[in-house]
Amino acid sequence: MGIRVAVAGASGYAGGELLRLIAGHPDLDLVAATAHRQAGAPVAAVHPQLVGLEMVFAATDPAALADADLVFLALPHGESAALAAALPESVRVVDLGADHRLRDAAAWSRYYGGEHAGAWTYGLPELPGQRAAIAAATRVANTGCYAVAVTLALAPLVAAGVVAPADVVVVAASGTSGAGRAAKAHLLGSEVMGDLSPYKVGAHQHVPEIKQATGATSLSLTPVLAPMPRGILATVTAVPTGNADPHVVLAQAYADAPFVHVLPEGAWPHTAATLGANSCHLQATVDADSGRVIVVSAVDNLGKGAAGQAVQNANLMLGLPETTGLSVWGIAP
Repeated sequence: MGIRVAVAGASGYAGGELLRLIAGHPDLDLVAATAHRQAGAPVAAVHPQLVGLEMVFAATDPAALADADLVFLALPHGESAALAAALPESVRVVDLGADHRLRDAAAWSRYYGGEHAGAWTYGLPELPGQRAAIAAATRVANTGCYAVAVTLALAPLVAAGVVAPADVVVVAASGTSGAGRAAKAHLLGSEVMGDLSPYKVGAHQHVPEIKQATGATSLSLTPVLAPMPRGILATVTAVPTGNADPHVVLAQAYADAPFVHVLPEGAWPHTAATLGANSCHLQATVDADSGRVIVVSAVDNLGKGAAGQAVQNANLMLGLPETTGLSVWGIAP
């Protein structure tokens, strides 16, 4: 018997990716998968890619999860806190939702609304000191998908004083799975294909999370819905404070990070290269005209942006090598 894990909200895209990663993990045993509307349905009927996984979705109830050693919460924002509070303190929890990411209650109220549930240990191992903090934690808040793509591109440059923390500008395109699995007219194939459309312009909920994680003091984020199922490509620009080479600084910062790859000079990230992987690809340069530092970041929003990141955090919490059960390499074509 391996380490017993359960997934709440397992019928969604991130939940399905979690099930896939757990099924291939050498040390984890899936003991429960819960859902709301899909409770009672076979897992493979909802996730046909998981044919052979002989399990039925249980209702999302604390009793269905309490026997696990670790529970993943892949629930809509605002629904994790109450369920987590009902679980025994002995059960480790990784929350893929936003409920416990922000330390600032006012920021939570402004961007999400409702009561602030309090902050947990932030689940981005590549930030300084976070591997040890995650390993010692019983409650970990997984990153947001845009947040991880931008934070990995920006945080080392702000920390090193290479760029100013103010006037950071981000334009980032995401695949449609980032909006979840619920049926929405604007996500129909006929609406999305052949089109790029911005959304939540000037008010995206990941802005305070990115500022908290990177030390940025002002940040403009323009998200763009792209006609692809999964992936994020973020272009991050910032004002330099000197003549340091941002490529060198990023390469040094992530020299020992197994899932962050600073590409060779001249090679640029693209989303397809991270498909199915828990990796982030980065490239940096200085704009020849404006002098601004430009970093381009690519992740799979369901991998390093959600389920893969959650398994990486769980590995650390359970005393396993953080790479266990996770792929560094993407799937192509």
